Amino acid sequence: MRWRSPLPLPLLLLFLLFSLLVGRSRGKSSSFRICAFNIQNFNSIKAANYRVMHTVTRIVSRCDICLLQEVKDPQLTAIRSLQAALNRYSGRETDRYDPYHYMSVSSGTLGNAANDMQQYVFIYRNETAKVTGQHQYQKKQSFVREPFAVRFHSDKTVMKDFVLVPLHTAAQQAVQEIDRLYDVHQEVSRKWNTTNVMFLGDFNAGCAHMTRADRKRIRLFTEKGFYWLIGDKVDTTVRDITNCPYDRIVVHGQSFLKNIRPYSAQVFNFAKEFKLSKERVLKVSDHFPVGVELKCSAHLPQAPPLLLLLLLSLSVIVRSCLSAL
Repeated sequence: MRWRSPLPLPLLLLFLLFSLLVGRSRGKSSSFRICAFNIQNFNSIKAANYRVMHTVTRIVSRCDICLLQEVKDPQLTAIRSLQAALNRYSGRETDRYDPYHYMSVSSGTLGNAANDMQQYVFIYRNETAKVTGQHQYQKKQSFVREPFAVRFHSDKTVMKDFVLVPLHTAAQQAVQEIDRLYDVHQEVSRKWNTTNVMFLGDFNAGCAHMTRADRKRIRLFTEKGFYWLIGDKVDTTVRDITNCPYDRIVVHGQSFLKNIRPYSAQVFNFAKEFKLSKERVLKVSDHFPVGVELKCSAHLPQAPPLLLLLLLSLSVIVRSCLSAL
């Protein structure tokens, strides 16, 4: 006996084409991830290490926006090498590292010591995020490495506009610097007329540098409206001798909090995920990255023009068949 489809042929073809379209859409990322990574002395020498760069590329390519700290690269040579690795392309779409084009925005060099000048660098996917503003906090007496605030816009997220404020504290004055982020929040909120502000980075916010007793001296704890997404019991360090929640993500406002995907704020243990030895991991950094996901807008899949034409033609045939029944 010959098998017969329970659907008329035009309807079956329409169903198959729609399935193909949905399948194409599922191949693209449906999340929007923001990450922060203390990449530990990242410079042109470190970037010349193929194994290190391969691992860093895999880490950064997970994120729509990735903040890098402890970048010591005033000429941006290492950052250009990282972007080249992320964007490598030899003429065919299948040869790309992934379907995105990565760009970057960097602060100037920051710090008090000539041998420890650092930069904050954001690497982001041009297809999912756009830089709409940047602001360097200027009160040098408040921070060793003043925050470099960047405003982003994304059509992919429910919350279209938000500000990211990085901080890598000086460990011995972590409590004072974390507290002064409140002043930075006031400044950038007035500047861009927004309450959608996220603080992220290596705050040294744990162990001996920030204890529970210190919270009463930190306005990001005592003032209402600030939400710490990485908990005190999380270990963001690589070495076995430390178990500290140094790297943090804090958001301001209920509207920002409601646009965070629940339970998405986590440490990315790339040693475990990539099956790397402790020795190889420590050549990359002594910190693990932290990240969080924003809720995405619900978009219908975008079809290629030929597929749209086929769907339109089949819809006409289907209507004709149904009207003849």
